[in-house]
Amino acid sequence: MKRRLFLAAPLVLAPAWLFGPRAALAAASQTGTPEAAPVEALDAALISIMKAGSSSFQTRYDMLAPVVGKVFNLDQILQFSVGLLWSSIPADQQAKLATVFEQYTVASYVKNFNAFDGQSFKILPTERNVGAERIVESEIVPASGDPTRLDYVMKNIAGRWQAVDVLLEGTISKVAVQRSDFSSLVSPGNAGQLISDLQSKVRSLSNGALHG
Repeated sequence: MKRRLFLAAPLVLAPAWLFGPRAALAAASQTGTPEAAPVEALDAALISIMKAGSSSFQTRYDMLAPVVGKVFNLDQILQFSVGLLWSSIPADQQAKLATVFEQYTVASYVKNFNAFDGQSFKILPTERNVGAERIVESEIVPASGDPTRLDYVMKNIAGRWQAVDVLLEGTISKVAVQRSDFSSLVSPGNAGQLISDLQSKVRSLSNGALHG
């Protein structure tokens, strides 16, 4: 279960960005740190799409997609997940891969956070530095049972804090897992197989609502 949730968070309505400055201030004030505010917005939005579980996949996808695009730096996550071969991929394939990777990321969340049963999210008061990055520690707390630890690697990019990795139980890197998964699907100068694989996963996750 924990691994499934982790793979759904590749690396999101009460998000701060969709409800204006007052909501953004409220989100930041929960921890007092600007790097935690995006995580709090993501958590709030995931609760919202779970509570909207009876709505269509497309509706919940549309609720979540704008927030995921703000919370995560998907371009950096994708490039690090592909690894050294990224620079060899033609520009048109890079653009297509970026589009389908975003769809895959959002669709994974929508598929796995599909029903509300008393779950909650908790931002832990401790943060740690790793170079220029900050680690925001959090937990997914079920109605019963043990919480799942998910930490977010936050980076200030052009004056805005965004997540560039997610760590299961504080140690297992989502980017590293994806790099392992993607490695056999990319060859020098060609990401066609990875694009096709992600398109297929998008269709499967959405039960055909999205075409990838």
